[in-house]
Amino acid sequence: MTSTDTNFRKSKHSIPIDILDDLCSRFIINLPPEDRGNLVRICFQIELAHWFYLDYYCTDDSTKLNPCGIREFAAHIFQHVPQLREHIRNLDEVLDNWREYKQTVPTYGAILLDTDLTHVLLVQSYWTKASWGFPKGKVNEDEEPWKCAAREVLEETGFDITGLINKQDYIEAMIHDQIVRLYIIGYISRDTKFQPRTRNEIKACEWFPIADLPANRKDMTPKVKMGVSPNAFFMVLPFVKRMRRWVSERKQKVFRRTRHKSMGEIESCNGKNKPISQGLQNEIKEYQQNSEHKYKNNHGGHSNTKNGNTANGNRKGGKMAKRQLFTPQNMHSNNFSPVNKDNSPTNDTEENSYVMNFVAPSWANFRFDRRAILECLT
Repeated sequence: MTSTDTNFRKSKHSIPIDILDDLCSRFIINLPPEDRGNLVRICFQIELAHWFYLDYYCTDDSTKLNPCGIREFAAHIFQHVPQLREHIRNLDEVLDNWREYKQTVPTYGAILLDTDLTHVLLVQSYWTKASWGFPKGKVNEDEEPWKCAAREVLEETGFDITGLINKQDYIEAMIHDQIVRLYIIGYISRDTKFQPRTRNEIKACEWFPIADLPANRKDMTPKVKMGVSPNAFFMVLPFVKRMRRWVSERKQKVFRRTRHKSMGEIESCNGKNKPISQGLQNEIKEYQQNSEHKYKNNHGGHSNTKNGNTANGNRKGGKMAKRQLFTPQNMHSNNFSPVNKDNSPTNDTEENSYVMNFVAPSWANFRFDRRAILECLT
């Protein structure tokens, strides 16, 4: 009897049979026929089952199960599955070959988000019963990471992301000594038809609300909102928080761009108003000159200017009388008019009346029609 057999016999009852049945039905027995004879491929599935066991069964107070290492867990699986029992004697060698292969083979895929950045596309495998994850897979030899991600997404969903990938926009995690990199692809219509290209690999492709995904193992939000156990998303958990952060940052950038665009429209409107402002300045200047001229005439001692009856005075006075409109601010002042009601010159405060609060008459009630201005700019 080998040391492996001895160690297994000492711990064979540490995992109940019903739990082993559940784990094997989720991850092992539904493997495609071409993978059932590949021990390395089986070890990857055993690793997924081990993670699931540690995350959900060992943390459940009702089961009171103790955590175990991958080697002890693999021994239970190899002994429990009839097709694997013949390899139990070589378990150490099988695990060594698997570890060596795993260290050189990262996994690449994509996080597909809808147009509102509120839903994410998840896929369900045939051999991972009731579990959901991102479309991803192992990289081939000499294959670039982003090309591997595009290939895997195309195989598992039928959707080509080759022209949508930003090679610098991804989330990467080291999960149990394995590199997993997921490129983020946003703004995909939820009306897109997803059709997996590989047989007996992907069972379903569905959109899930990002807000309803579990943030930790004990988060019961998906159970309450969707009727799905949080255990079904154990392969998604390591990416949920960073995915939400990415969405939040992207929405803030869109908001800032929209705000800057609006401010740009206002600045454009201000630029268009420059000729109007110059015309206003010219009119104010003309008004000041006319007021100064009349003041000098009224204090010059000429008899023909006493009542402002010169030709020039009539012209200027008429113009001033016609356009003499004042704002409410000026109306509250006692010196709101440069002349008295009897058209006689005022005292020394008259000079101040020409200098103090006045508004160009033609612009007293002017209002910008912002909508019309913006329509002209578009």
